[in-house]
Amino acid sequence: MTLRFRVLIEQDEDGIFVAECRNLPGCISQGKTREEALHNIRDAIEGYLASLEKHREPIPPSVGEEIVEVNLT
Repeated sequence: MTLRFRVLIEQDEDGIFVAECRNLPGCISQGKTREEALHNIRDAIEGYLASLEKHREPIPPSVGEEIVEVNLT
């Protein structure tokens, strides 16, 4: 089964990339690069979901999203 979760990645004042999955409270990771942060948050999400399953807690629904383009004049 494949689930999709929205991940926000921001660069902090020290240049570290911080990744957060807001659908999973407290699921935050970081990396020196955007790619490393993405890899680390994927591992964190997998661990979070494994913990939910172990404790027989519900897994939040995956996210569907669309990108909307807007032209500025």
